[in-house]
Amino acid sequence: MSIALNPKRTITELKELRALTGDENGAQRVAFTLTWLKAREFLRSKVAGLPLEIHDDAAGNTWLTLRGESEKCLLIGGHIDSVPNGGWLDGCLNVMAGVELLRRIHAQYNGGRHASGPPVTVRLVDWADEEGARFGKSLFGSSACSGNLDMNEARGLKDKDGIRLPDALKEVGIDFERVKDSGKELKNAAAYLELHIEQGPVLLDLDLPLGAVLGTFGVERHAITFHGQAAHSGSTPMNRRKDAFLAAAKMSPEIYRIAGRSGNGVCTIGSCTTKPGIVTSVVEECRITLDQRHLDGPVLARLFQEAKAASEQFAKEGNVKVSWERLWQIDPRPFNDELIALCDEAIRETCGQSHRLPSGPLHDAAEVARAGVPTGMMFVQSLHGISHNKIEDTKEEHLELCVTAFDKLAQKAMGWIQNKS
Repeated sequence: MSIALNPKRTITELKELRALTGDENGAQRVAFTLTWLKAREFLRSKVAGLPLEIHDDAAGNTWLTLRGESEKCLLIGGHIDSVPNGGWLDGCLNVMAGVELLRRIHAQYNGGRHASGPPVTVRLVDWADEEGARFGKSLFGSSACSGNLDMNEARGLKDKDGIRLPDALKEVGIDFERVKDSGKELKNAAAYLELHIEQGPVLLDLDLPLGAVLGTFGVERHAITFHGQAAHSGSTPMNRRKDAFLAAAKMSPEIYRIAGRSGNGVCTIGSCTTKPGIVTSVVEECRITLDQRHLDGPVLARLFQEAKAASEQFAKEGNVKVSWERLWQIDPRPFNDELIALCDEAIRETCGQSHRLPSGPLHDAAEVARAGVPTGMMFVQSLHGISHNKIEDTKEEHLELCVTAFDKLAQKAMGWIQNKS
């Protein structure tokens, strides 16, 4: 099965991509920019010579197809775009590992009784704008493909320079109004696999190189505004104040307690703004943002209800009012149990021990699973547990292991597809 597989080549190509599209501050492959287009040209150059069908779909996702004996497809997905000043592995690791898998699969099945190719069709997809760094909309290409992109919301998105998303797409040849036509690409999809750096410290703390991903967390994201009364900071006694900030501040330790009761859930207050926002006034209005994530839907709902109840309690104690506004929500996306088991098996065969863990960050895999395609995902350890940062890194020996294990998983998934046909 390992014929022609060369994990070291993947590492070399990742370094080439870093040199081509990064600078001293990190990766600069922001979607729909010239640097992103340069990265995609690099991707195409690395598959020259392979008998692939290559095209961009209506949403700007790039598909590289190796035809097989069956029209049933194994999809391998990743994203070559990055956040500004990002890491050298986030997203692009899977794209370049996918290239190596295509090479290996082609080498194995090219000739003899397999002259017609692998037993199933294998497709590598580079999803467009997974990060959402420019317009604030993550998973653009995959959500368009899954049919779940909110067109009205996306139509109004602008970047920091005031450029509208539809106009930016037009500059790279994408008609915004047709992006959901990309959904036809999933017609024969029988399984989807994704490889990614963990972006957190779980595998690092366990001293394990690889893990099988259970699914992506569901997310509840809200703005919470406490409404008090502005008053002079010098003349207003402490017991007479209606201090919106005091009530909001009590939420910070409370959401940690709420998360602590939930198992592996996380809760974060990410921003805080006050009005009138001057040193000589009691705070009249304080707006905080709350992000809550969990893999279990009912537990996530409980996290939300506990946070809401706490806010109402703190508002009452401070003689202020509180209001909630939902910013965004997505349900948990559990992955396919059989593919998780195959991922576990591939990891154990490669390095002896595996670990199952949920993904806190979202990934394109969540949208593909949402579209009904059986999905599996593999994580490789992140040094420092840090991503979206130029210090993001993974040991080279772990990168070699992940390419090897991911290749084993792909082979197992092809057999799984055949057995289900």
